[in-house]
Amino acid sequence: MTASTLELALTYEHEKIRELAAPAHEPAAARPDRRHETDWFYAIAAQHLAAAEDVLLPHVRRLPDGRNLVSTYVGNARQLERSLRFLKARQYGDSRVLHLDPADVWQVIDRLLDEHERLEAEYSRMIGEELDGEGVSALTDKLLSAEEVAPTRAHPFSPHTGTAGRLAHRMWRMADAAWDSAEGRVVPTKYHVHPKRDSALSHYLRGTPIPDGDDQ
Repeated sequence: MTASTLELALTYEHEKIRELAAPAHEPAAARPDRRHETDWFYAIAAQHLAAAEDVLLPHVRRLPDGRNLVSTYVGNARQLERSLRFLKARQYGDSRVLHLDPADVWQVIDRLLDEHERLEAEYSRMIGEELDGEGVSALTDKLLSAEEVAPTRAHPFSPHTGTAGRLAHRMWRMADAAWDSAEGRVVPTKYHVHPKRDSALSHYLRGTPIPDGDDQ
């Protein structure tokens, strides 16, 4: 069976998030001049999780056994977000986490990312079986749009789903932007190698031309 646009988009995003993670894995990423590599990975991963919760999970909940599917997803997301916070705190020298070995933190993150990717692959396939092509494309576009305004930090203890989750994400987006500025934290606003609206895939999904000279 041909993969839906949603499946293609999520596969693309998973690959790009992994690409952002690769340089942040290196021991040299702890240097101040390379701190942005961890910032980029963390910010894009956090935005993807929040957007998926806002856009995909309402559809997942309507699938057979949807409540358990959502519960499994949120359980993984909370653990991943908690590990992302440890990663950032370790990177910025938070004394509460300096006892953590960066290799151990990354081992947990990689395991949770594996699980996250499997869940989204399964759920997107199930959603594609329930919606027609136009509905899937509209949902994919909505996901890409939601990522642009999602929080840039992980908030594992906040609401993740429903109206409370969406409101929490909006409030955290504003708070995160303020803290990012205060800390001088590097967060990409237009980064061609991550799965945002300016990516080649997003133009493909919308059937719009890629601007001349864009470095994709």
